[in-house]
Amino acid sequence: MNIFYEEDGGFKVGNILADNTTSLQVENTHGKRSKIKSANVMLRFAQPGLSEFMAQAEQVAADIDVDFLWEASPQDEFEFDTLAREYFGHVPDPVESAGALIRLHGSPMHFYKKGKGRYKAAPPDALKSALASAEKKRLLAEQQARYTEQLGNFELPAEFADKLQMILYKPDRNTIEVKALEAACAHTHLSAAHLLEKCGALPSTHDYHLNKFLFENFPRGTGFPAVNVEEHPELPQAAVNAFSIDDASTTEIDDAFSVEKLADGNWRIGIHIAAPALGIAPGSDIDAIAAQRMSTVYMPGDKITMLPDNVVQAFTLSADKVCPALSLYVEVNETLEIVNSASRIERLHIAANLRHDTLEPLFNEETLAAGKLDYAYAPELKLLWDFANKLEAGRGKSADNSTAQIDYTFNVENDRITIGHRLRGSPIDKVVSELMILANSSWGKLLDDHDVAGIYRTQNNGKVKMSTVAAPHQGLGVAHYAWSSSPLRRYVDMVNQRQIMSVLRGDAPTYAKNDTALFAILRDFDTAYTTYSEFQRNMERYWCLRWLLQEDVKQCEAVVLRENLVKLADIPLVGRIPSLPETPPNTRVLLEIGEIDLLDLDFDARHVANVEAAA
Repeated sequence: MNIFYEEDGGFKVGNILADNTTSLQVENTHGKRSKIKSANVMLRFAQPGLSEFMAQAEQVAADIDVDFLWEASPQDEFEFDTLAREYFGHVPDPVESAGALIRLHGSPMHFYKKGKGRYKAAPPDALKSALASAEKKRLLAEQQARYTEQLGNFELPAEFADKLQMILYKPDRNTIEVKALEAACAHTHLSAAHLLEKCGALPSTHDYHLNKFLFENFPRGTGFPAVNVEEHPELPQAAVNAFSIDDASTTEIDDAFSVEKLADGNWRIGIHIAAPALGIAPGSDIDAIAAQRMSTVYMPGDKITMLPDNVVQAFTLSADKVCPALSLYVEVNETLEIVNSASRIERLHIAANLRHDTLEPLFNEETLAAGKLDYAYAPELKLLWDFANKLEAGRGKSADNSTAQIDYTFNVENDRITIGHRLRGSPIDKVVSELMILANSSWGKLLDDHDVAGIYRTQNNGKVKMSTVAAPHQGLGVAHYAWSSSPLRRYVDMVNQRQIMSVLRGDAPTYAKNDTALFAILRDFDTAYTTYSEFQRNMERYWCLRWLLQEDVKQCEAVVLRENLVKLADIPLVGRIPSLPETPPNTRVLLEIGEIDLLDLDFDARHVANVEAAA
């Protein structure tokens, strides 16, 4: 005797070897023996054979019109053989009964299973809804298959056009577009970005990286709402004429300097910082914009400013303007030692904006050593240079530039990149950096001395962090360091400027000690600044790779940093060279440049030869 039984959600047939009332031992068509429960047996039959039975039953099931079967079924629960009798119009043989059961079991939208061999017809409305859903799924599956085929042929489906940012930057794996793309990527062995590039979906590799950053950090765009700058109070005007030193592309001019000879032979050096805190009230519309952006975003060839242009123009220290400023004056004697200092909120005349590209050929170590002072502001710059060296030594830092780092500049014009460099610690660099360190450390101390809250940069055991508690910055060699010299470009600096001004005016500070708003600003700024810095590094890496392509570089020298990690000699590009043999750090090597990937921001290179040990 044979049986047709249910097991693991499906139907099987077997020959009975032993019948123990509640259980049976059976052997299937492959000779495998198993023990099953008697309750799972749907039918017993003698003929046809096991293999023939299943084949014939499945054919019967396939021939049954499921819609007619549903119409013929009773409204209440029923046994499968009862419905089979009704459907066939006679007492069904075992093959017909099995076929009916297979059809019932395989039609869950039409029939709900209620037990072993028992079913109930789905209500009409439920069946209609289920069939509509199934049809929708079928059409979506066909559409997904079409997408996959098109993508595999490097054709972009028209429906992808308005969904590209989601697909590229925040893929929703529940959508058929993303499912199709993943399937096509698996077939072509390409990443999503590389596949879409081959489909012509990426207008440029540059825009791919930029748009990813904007999608994640500026979802509403980089534009500004219309805002009005508040009138700031009338301020006394300083008698000095100041000048700034900035890169040629700088529009947010935060700092300027002045030099004044005093009657007693001493010098008064002024460090003047733009004062947007005078016209941007906490909680105002402009403040909300700055607090949301937290910082200007920099990238080669472009930037996204923290403040709207009309706000920047109201406070930037542009030439031939009288500008509000927060000024630190230090009086130095003939040996350039500071004998006293004072801070003021004032207006002052900006006489000139000196630019790096035109100043550097005139104001550098060679011209200083030769005593060439035949250019505008040469005496003032010479004094500031000597003072900067004095400040550097006072912080315990060496003026020896033999191991100084190189700063790289990126200039993008007409989609062509120029990468320049200068030694860190050059006269321009040192004058600006040392005077900014002096201002930030002096005002940090001012806040701490008056027990007024501020946001500090601290360093201990090599770890730099931001804190609302004053602590030394060991790397700079100062006891206090509160960023306050770039309030047009960093929100933290504007926050600190408000606190500094409250001390100078004798007013209650904007932010009290342990103010939760101050902690939130610190947290949000740290997050944004880290994100923006990473984006800037990525875009600089992108333009380094573009430079290799632009200059058609086939071979170039590099310096080994460690193991197989090298830095190219002429540009700030770092990469791993798998073919590099074991080589001591600082060794110069010759590389052959291979494939350059502007989407993954990577490049292949092969070690050709060692050149020499680098200095």
